[in-house]
Amino acid sequence: MTRLLSVVGARPNFMKIAPLVEELKKFPDVEHCLVHSGQHYDELLSGNFFADLGLPTPDINLQVGSGSHAVQTAEIMKRLEPVLLDYEPQMVVVVGDVNSTIAAALTAVKLGIDVAHVEAGLRSFDLTMPEEINRKLTDAISSLLFVTEQSGIDNLKHEGVPAERIFLVGNVMIDCLLRHREAAAQSAILGRLGMCLNGSGYRPYGVLTLHRPSNVDDPKTLESILHAANVLAMKIPFFFPIHPRTRKNLESFGLTRYFAGPESGGVGIVPLDPLGYLEFLSLNDQARIVLTDSGGVQEETTALGVPCLTLRESTERPVTVEHGSNQVVGVNPDRILAAAQSIIENPLRASRRPPLWDGHAATRIVAILRGYLQPRCSA
Repeated sequence: MTRLLSVVGARPNFMKIAPLVEELKKFPDVEHCLVHSGQHYDELLSGNFFADLGLPTPDINLQVGSGSHAVQTAEIMKRLEPVLLDYEPQMVVVVGDVNSTIAAALTAVKLGIDVAHVEAGLRSFDLTMPEEINRKLTDAISSLLFVTEQSGIDNLKHEGVPAERIFLVGNVMIDCLLRHREAAAQSAILGRLGMCLNGSGYRPYGVLTLHRPSNVDDPKTLESILHAANVLAMKIPFFFPIHPRTRKNLESFGLTRYFAGPESGGVGIVPLDPLGYLEFLSLNDQARIVLTDSGGVQEETTALGVPCLTLRESTERPVTVEHGSNQVVGVNPDRILAAAQSIIENPLRASRRPPLWDGHAATRIVAILRGYLQPRCSA
């Protein structure tokens, strides 16, 4: 029996682990333990996603909660170590680039347990991003590195990682999207927001998401983004599902004045509570344009063919730019407006997906994991 233990902690992790959990069910010779660190513990950020994705209740919830990067990382390590000592997995699987990712990888390696990193090799080359630090350190100590795009392979080879540890497998986020796209289309979200037309089709609208500290912790930066979005929202409504941290800052900075009121006539920036996975997928799928600072949203809009503007100065997912659906525009309002107005006036949906973004990344990953571990388990 092969024992795997995977660790998730934040909302993006859940979409990445769901296809792997489903694929592992096919193999009775693999015992799998799913651990939730509790990094995201709010029901809107965590619980609803498990239901939408059909994920089982985690075998173990470490219930870490919020805290500074140091406190959160240390607490995950402290609580995970006895779990690993008791379960004795042959490998720990980590996904993405959150604090739970690096904390689990460090804990496992220090106990002599191999680590597999799903979504390895992505680089923004911006060490002010906590995620960049987590990515680089996790890759450095992982035995197997599963890569979503060619840039990841190039980055890892440049950093001296042996080629036999690197595998281009595709994107489990897109596995998840393709598996749930039809169910998302049945969501009532667009009707509830008044976007459904009589007959068929939808009114044009945009989507805005913001959560990066560099964007939401600085009042000037946050206001400049909202100013640009507000100008655009004079033409079509922009729906803004708001992360709890972002909402707190919007209120403390006095920036909720940018939100549309009941007299707006169906346009403006429309604030929403965080959405479940299926609702958010439905909202993005029919959008005219998406403005975001999220790496995962860049990937999802690329798969959907929806034009996306990335509100950062760099992206760790250059394949989304190469395939034409994503533009990196930064936070300057003039740049945002110029790019967005062109898209709104000339709507075109991209049709190409990156190589291996075909819905079968989890199948490839599990095959490689079993091939790697079975000889070690029988030795």
